[in-house]
Amino acid sequence: MPTARRASVLRLDPLPLSSPPASTAPRAGPPPVDALDRHFALEVPRVFSEAERAALVAGVRAARAEWTADFGGEQFSLGRAFYTHLETGRSRLYFSDAAASDARVERHLPGLQRRMRELVAALTGGLAQPRRGFCGPGVHIFPAGEKVAREGGVVHFDTEGLSDYHLARRLRAITAVVMLELPEADGGLKLWDVLYDGRDDASDEARASRSLVARYSPGGALVIDSYRLHQIQPFPGDRDRISATVHAAEIDRGRWETWF
Repeated sequence: MPTARRASVLRLDPLPLSSPPASTAPRAGPPPVDALDRHFALEVPRVFSEAERAALVAGVRAARAEWTADFGGEQFSLGRAFYTHLETGRSRLYFSDAAASDARVERHLPGLQRRMRELVAALTGGLAQPRRGFCGPGVHIFPAGEKVAREGGVVHFDTEGLSDYHLARRLRAITAVVMLELPEADGGLKLWDVLYDGRDDASDEARASRSLVARYSPGGALVIDSYRLHQIQPFPGDRDRISATVHAAEIDRGRWETWF
């Protein structure tokens, strides 16, 4: 059974802004995130201007000594990512270093975490706040020529950070990725018409489902339902793929928690 009415990416240009949650003014309509019931993804161009994007990339590169190496150097992050630490048995380090991780991101990329939370608030029409004890939004660096560049990423769902309570009730969760540095070619995001059913591994039948490859624009975001099956596509050339990510889960009506 199809999980979205259209195998398409809905472009939000500009991103409609809902009234702030504390405002008594009526909202103009449903929040943009509701469109994920009908489309595979949302595209939000120009989350960062070209000047902001270039400054962020320069900040990431200047912070090279403080990148976290994951999977033996197959990829790196600025700020600790929950899924990489979970999969490599370093969850305790992730939580013990959360405050320092956020400080590193803010020192090298001032305002990035706030802007990513503002993106979530604009998409959901709700309140986006940091998830207690978790690291805030951060940056992934996939080096040119490394495993993801050659073979693509793992086919997966973004459910690792969701609680059993959240998963059992299928409460809403989204992932927003802003592309800071595009590789020279390709490197898009393949999306399948498949939602998480309790199994972490995608079956051959799931991989044979209808799909599309969504493309990024510099400084723009792709937003997906965290329960949707997806994969980073391979990319050639000598330029790294650098992206900022925020995960968000609705813990109460109109109230979302964010992490990386």
